Formats: sequence, C-alpha cells, structure tokens
Amino acid sequence: MLLLTGSSYAQFITVLVVFVIVLGITAWTTKWIANYQKKQAVNCNIQLLEAARLGNNKYIQIVRVGDTYMVLAVCKDTVTMLGEISPEQLKEAGESKDTGFKQLLDKMMHKDSDNTDTPKE
Repeated sequence: MLLLTGSSYAQFITVLVVFVIVLGITAWTTKWIANYQKKQAVNCNIQLLEAARLGNNKYIQIVRVGDTYMVLAVCKDTVTMLGEISPEQLKEAGESKDTGFKQLLDKMMHKDSDNTDTPKE
C-alpha cells in the first residue's frame, strides 16, 4: 500500500505549478509568434478573399491581385488560373444565406414549440 506523505503532496503541487507555468509561457509565445508573422505577411496588393475545399489538397480560391479578381484552382503541385471575375459578381459576407448557430438554434426551438401545441393523431 502506497502512503502519501506531506513531502509527496508538496512535490505533486510543485510539479503541477511548474507544468501550468510552462503551459502558460508556451501559449503566450505561440500567440506572440503568430501575431508577429501575421504583421510580417501583411500585403496590400495580394489578398485571399475566399477558398473552398474540393477534395484532398484541392481548392478553388478567389484572390485579389491589385484591382483584378481571379479564380484559381490550387492543387498539391499546381496552381491554375480558371478565370477573372468582376467585383460586381462577388457577394459580400453579409449577403450569404448561412446563419449562425444561435439563429439556427432559435429557429429549431421555435419549430419544436410549434409542434408541441398541435395534437398528435
């Protein structure tokens, strides 16, 4: 039978505190490096507007280069320009039909409350 003494509790608490401190430093460093790289990669002439995954390592991307909007097919080893589109053809982020989780949940809750009022046959 293993008996835990006061010194073993102190060792456990010490290891736990050191682990939490190292974990915190790691998280802070990761966030700092990500922000640093994000600032280094800022470019006002090239911007990825949207990307859709088609399959494993296959994407369609809408990219703005200067004032030109291009549609690209990006694969593992190749990048192919599919064509150019005008800014008028692009939908704004607010125009999409996708709704957030809260709106979907509210809609489902409202639908469920409507179903409970009707008698079942």
